[in-house]
Amino acid sequence: MSSNDNLAVPTVFIDNKRIRVTEWRFAPGAETGRHQHEYDYVVTPLTDGRLKIIDGDGTESHAELKVGQPYFREAGVDHNVINDNAFEFVFIDTEIK
Repeated sequence: MSSNDNLAVPTVFIDNKRIRVTEWRFAPGAETGRHQHEYDYVVTPLTDGRLKIIDGDGTESHAELKVGQPYFREAGVDHNVINDNAFEFVFIDTEIK
């Protein structure tokens, strides 16, 4: 990660003992920074676009996301997520505690 100016912006809407719902906003090129998911989670894109994923072992891949088409991942995912678009990308991350 190059600087804090390039970080995606999280806004937590719900955080209780059962669930956490966070909106993530990525400026072009912004990233989450490497992190590991503590809980199972569902991502629901609010924007069509492409994200670059760098796994904990350095493997790079890309994900094409479509508005309203969610996907599920189990706890333990270790990665950095980067907006690979020339426009803002937004998704909702719903963690199941």
